[in-house]
Formats: sequence, C-alpha cells, structure tokens
Amino acid sequence: MNRYRMQFAPQVWKPKLNPFLVNCLRPLRVWNQQRAQRIAEVKVTGGEHVQGAVDQGRGVLIMPNHSSHADPFSIYAAADTLQLALYVMATWHVFYDKSFVVRRILQWHGCFSVDREANDLNAFREAVSILQARREPLVIFPEGEIYHCNERVTPFREGAAAIAIAAARRAERPIECVPCALTYRYLDDPTEPLTNLMGDLEEAILWRRQTQRPLDQRIYRFAEALLAVREIECFGSATSGPLPDRIRRLGDSILGQVEQRHGLEGQANTIPERVKAARRTIIEKLTSDQAAEKTNQTQSRLEEDLEDLFLVVQSFSYPGDYVNQKPTIERMAETLDKFEEDVLRRATASIRGRRQVLVQFGEPIAVPTAKERDLASRLTQQIESRVQTLLDGV
Repeated sequence: MNRYRMQFAPQVWKPKLNPFLVNCLRPLRVWNQQRAQRIAEVKVTGGEHVQGAVDQGRGVLIMPNHSSHADPFSIYAAADTLQLALYVMATWHVFYDKSFVVRRILQWHGCFSVDREANDLNAFREAVSILQARREPLVIFPEGEIYHCNERVTPFREGAAAIAIAAARRAERPIECVPCALTYRYLDDPTEPLTNLMGDLEEAILWRRQTQRPLDQRIYRFAEALLAVREIECFGSATSGPLPDRIRRLGDSILGQVEQRHGLEGQANTIPERVKAARRTIIEKLTSDQAAEKTNQTQSRLEEDLEDLFLVVQSFSYPGDYVNQKPTIERMAETLDKFEEDVLRRATASIRGRRQVLVQFGEPIAVPTAKERDLASRLTQQIESRVQTLLDGV
C-alpha cells in the first residue's frame, strides 16, 4: 500500500477540462503509458455503452475497479478510442507534491481533488454538477485504495453511488452508472525478475533465498512469516489457522482497539469505512484548537493510532488465499508488488514486463430518483457485482 500524508486536504484543486488540450496531449499520455506503466496494448470492449449514453445526453458515471497505478492511464486510453475527454475524481495527494505544470495538466484532463478523510462537500458538489450538466463522463474509483488484486474486487465505498443518486434527484436528464473492469496481463514473462525480487524480500527478513521452492510457495511462506511477526506484536504469539482468518482477526483486533479508544464502536460496517471514520476522528483531534495543548505522549498516541490504521488497511489488502487459490503469474506479481511497497518501502512497485490492459465497460445502470432507504448501499452492491462479473468473464 502507498503511504501518504494522513491529514485533511491543505487546499482544493478544481477541474479545468480542456478537450482540445486533452487531444493535443495524447502523445504525452501514450508515451507515459508505454514507458512508465509499460502498457503496450489497450483493448476496449463495451465502449458503445458509454458512447450511447453520452450521445443520448445522459449524465455518465464510470465506476472501475482500482488495482494498479496504471488505472487512470488505462481509462483515458479507452476514452481516447471513443474520442471523449473525462472528468476524474482523485485524492488530493495526487496534486500535492506535483509541480505547477503537472497540476495544471491534471486539471486540463478534468482531474479534481477530493479529501477522502473528510466529508468533502466541495468535491461532492463538483461531482454532482458534472453529472447534471457536462457531456463528458465522470470517473470515480469506488474502492478508494489501490489493492493490487486485479481479479477480485474489494468492497466499493458508497460515496460514488451517493453522488450519482444526488445528481439524479436534481438533474433534468437521466443519470447512468457504467460498471468498468480493468484487467492487466503480462506480454513478457516476468518470472525471472519476480524471482529475484522474492529473493530480495527473503533476505530483508534475514532468510536465505529459498531457491529450491516454487515461487508460489515462497510467496505463501513469506506472507505467513510477516503475519506471524505482526501477531506476536499484537497478541504476544503467532496464531494458527487459515491465512485469511488470521489476517481478518489481526485487522479486527487492531481496528477494534483504536475504535474503542476513540468511542467509535459500531459506527460503520466495512473495514474501509471503519478506517475512514477513525482516521477522520484522529486527524480532527490532531488539528483541533486544543492540539497545541496536547502532551507529547498524547500526540504520540494519536500518531500511533494513525499508523495502526494504516496497518489495518495494509492487512485488509491481502486476501490471504489470492495466490494459493490460483497461482497465475499475474496474481503472484500483484502480491509481490504489495510486498515491494510494504516491506521494501518503495513508493510504487516496479513493473517487470510489457503489459496488455483490457478495459471492459458493462451495460449502464439507470440511477433511481425515488427516495428509498439504503438506496446508495444497494446501488453500490449492484455495480460492484457487475464489475466482478466482468472480471470473472476474462
């Protein structure tokens, strides 16, 4: 998982979409896509679903899975084939450490910032306004984080569906959500560099390189070792049982302790939503008017709680049976990508071969305008299910 500043957004970046410049900058996107992301081929299916909705004057919200840092490039490459520009909601961290020129290029491409740790009404209103009035589709990644699990969707957050519903209730045109599945496949065999990375990881925890074992077994044993270290830290000893159950127990235990310290028990359902609620509460305490009056011990405890929450999200990103269930080269590569970022503390995982991306757009889902209980939850689950079905069909 990528580490990023756990604070409220220092400022807002609004979209300045310029379709003419988007078209002019296409060679730059293709160059970046091929050189930085190593995407050599882009295949698009279902583009007629997006094009048809746009041609009929509907508001379009595209909701893709989010397994790779290449996802924004892949979505825009697909939009290029449809001769469309896009609006894209992105965490404010995407803008924060960039130069003025890069920020402006992002804004010309329709990107605008959202503060995921707060109830960002500015971003909410911006997104609703785009769906109500703009021709170009809006893209929101409902998973929120990059989980490096290309064949398995992690729970979608309800914010994107809530935006679509709010827009539908106030708009003079229909609003539709388009499920989108992004699937990456290696064109070059990455086995040798992945095996070298596995050896580096083993040496990082003072192991010998386990060259006598198949790569999938090495990955699984390494994951068990990392988990055991965390269990000893949290519980005093390593536990036993299937890896997914142990990962779930560890995350629940750490998150439950943080929630208890801040009086947040029972206020959210999924792990990502619980983590978001806890982060918001802790950041508010760190930045409150009384922050200067806090003792060093209190300040350190709050910062440790944020670090614990990052560990919860880290552990949540490992299903525990992803490689064991189906040890394909892509699944092994994704898991090693996670290890590279989490254990070797690299900003982003290296890409070890040319890749192909398949961008699949599913049939649009009309957004209801009626006021119904749990509508956002039901719409989110429907779209999440559609995306998973698209992934399963590859």
